[in-house]
Amino acid sequence: MTSPSLFEHARKERLKKESPLAARMRPQTLEEYIGQRHLLAPGRLLRRAIQADRLSSVIFYGPPGTGKTTLASVIANTTKSAFVTLNAVMTGIADLKEVTQSAQRRLGEFGQRTILFIDEVHRWNKAQQDALLPWVENGTIILIGATTENPYFTVNRALVSRSRIFQLKPLDDQDIKAVLRQALATPERGYGNLNIRLEDDALNHLANVANGDARAALNALELAVETTEPNAEGVIVITLAVAEESIQHRAVLYDREGDYHFDTISAFIKSMRGSDPDAVFYWLAKMVYAGEDPRFIFRRMMIFASEDIGMADPHALPFIASCAEAFDRVGMPEGNFPLAHAALYCATAPKSNSVLGFFDALKFVEHERDGEVPNHLRDASRDQKGFGHGVGYKYPHEYRNHWVAQQYLPSSLQGRVFYEPGELGYEKSLAGQIRERRELQLAALRESENQLAPPEILTFSPGDKVTDQWLARAVDSLAGFLATLRAELFRTRDIQRHERILDLTADTGFLTWEAVRHVPEGGVWALVRTPEAKRVLLEQSGNLPELRQPKILVGEVADLPRLLLECGDGEVKFDFIVGRNALGQSADRPAAWRTIHDLLDKEGTVALAENLPRRSQRLSKLTAQQLPTSIYQAEERIYNEDADARIAWDLPELHAEAENAGFQGLLENLLESHRTQILPPQVLERWMTTASPASYASQLLRAGLSSEDLALLRQALTPLAGQMITINSVVAVLAGR
Repeated sequence: MTSPSLFEHARKERLKKESPLAARMRPQTLEEYIGQRHLLAPGRLLRRAIQADRLSSVIFYGPPGTGKTTLASVIANTTKSAFVTLNAVMTGIADLKEVTQSAQRRLGEFGQRTILFIDEVHRWNKAQQDALLPWVENGTIILIGATTENPYFTVNRALVSRSRIFQLKPLDDQDIKAVLRQALATPERGYGNLNIRLEDDALNHLANVANGDARAALNALELAVETTEPNAEGVIVITLAVAEESIQHRAVLYDREGDYHFDTISAFIKSMRGSDPDAVFYWLAKMVYAGEDPRFIFRRMMIFASEDIGMADPHALPFIASCAEAFDRVGMPEGNFPLAHAALYCATAPKSNSVLGFFDALKFVEHERDGEVPNHLRDASRDQKGFGHGVGYKYPHEYRNHWVAQQYLPSSLQGRVFYEPGELGYEKSLAGQIRERRELQLAALRESENQLAPPEILTFSPGDKVTDQWLARAVDSLAGFLATLRAELFRTRDIQRHERILDLTADTGFLTWEAVRHVPEGGVWALVRTPEAKRVLLEQSGNLPELRQPKILVGEVADLPRLLLECGDGEVKFDFIVGRNALGQSADRPAAWRTIHDLLDKEGTVALAENLPRRSQRLSKLTAQQLPTSIYQAEERIYNEDADARIAWDLPELHAEAENAGFQGLLENLLESHRTQILPPQVLERWMTTASPASYASQLLRAGLSSEDLALLRQALTPLAGQMITINSVVAVLAGR
């Protein structure tokens, strides 16, 4: 008699073979996973946590088809913990109780952790989420939540505060193409056993119309393959015509009650306020295409007519109301005309917010009581703190003529013209102004990256008071010039929390702890020169959680490719490389530049603070005595004519070396340092000895200074031993991509 388990196994195998291509092609390992480089590129915190099987509670947030459930399945395939899956739509507190009881038993009897994956976690109500909280809090359950809704708005705050938030973004066209090629090449789960030719234009169409949704692209490919007969040679040819039949309409990321709804209407209103008719048409078209209720859009425009146009054009409100009435009479699709007409009126009308005086009156009455759209256009009312939405938006009413050059269209559409004003009537008076504003906007955007939308925050870590306090002490321990120098270095890049940083000069931790503070979901690599420096840094990093500790490498800049390979990080590319006197300490500066270039990610930044030897303190200037001219001349020859390339260099040499290594347009900022210190006698002796070929005295002799003049210099400097002196230097902060 056949056992029931055999029937169950056969059923599962049949379901596996009959399941959709998108389900069959779900990656099983990190190596198979495509996209989301900001989370899973080598060296990122999430990748390291998965590989080390040290995952803490996380929430994956992003639109459909970006790989949230797939990422959870990859974790399930790599972890040694028990992995349990629940769907929030189909389960409740009773199911959770069963899971937590089993988790307690596994932890108590076998010491095995339990990872609970909850798909669509936002669909659990507050009571259900509250029931999960104690088990996450005491470590019985490690939560992986997946949601298409903003977790800061739809998930229990207590759960959010105890979880890392990772935002997944829509895949780009190259990622979608890679997913499709992977499906065609995989024998068992995909179509690798079939003879299929996917033509380039068909591939481009599938990737383009899928709009970042891998599931939609795979479903379209499956439909194309399954409905196309092989030709005479037995080849299934997927042409552009077949691809167009398989996926005809672009799926717009939009929901009537969620983030995309609020973000898009926010962008629409801010574009009207900013008097950008092109952007207004774009966001209006997106809402109409996605099926937004036009009556909702009209209601928002009526509010806008009073709030943002007001008395600057008293006819705005009745005009919008008449367009809304016309829409109700004619219906769709002709109703698009009054809808677009009203939006265009709002965008081009003069602006005034004087009606807000009414709210000042309300405030006075109430005083007795206690009282990834471009990021800056997103709705900031709910999640500015979490994701940085709305940060950087410039309120036009604060500027002259109630307008300021600002990005309203997506970055990829800058310069695109949707509306061209006519030459008759009221529009004639607008034509010159709109064209002038377009030119000013484009000029401002091209001139300064700061005009662009600030980057969105893609990750979040729960607060760790002990870690934060220790890092605060570590980064605040420096004062004066060094603190200024560090601030200048880290100001060269808008560092994101998930990025990877390499500190080239970590012996003192001067830059290391600041780097750790900036990237709680990223990673920091620290290069030190000696094992002793590594030991000290390791002792200090013991104050941090293991996953936040820097990876410490011992060696020189030139050794980095080998050191990274030896520690298993050979594929890591860095978003930010920072160092102080990293080039000055290198025996081969051009080689160091090349190494830095090769280790940078394609969008990465290098920032180096280098003391410029040619502008450094001359020892003869430490004394007020008048010395022979030959001494001053010999010192200048050391820095300008000496064959020692470690000393005789300045900014031109650095720029040339950087350009040869592949850096273009290196930016620089010069800082002057005036450091007052005691001159120890042993330091003076080290400077003036002739026993060492590297000493200052030996270099003066090689520069042609006589022994007699050297003796005069020594005699002038000797009274300074043990006294306070001021060392002047010039530091160049160099930044490049």
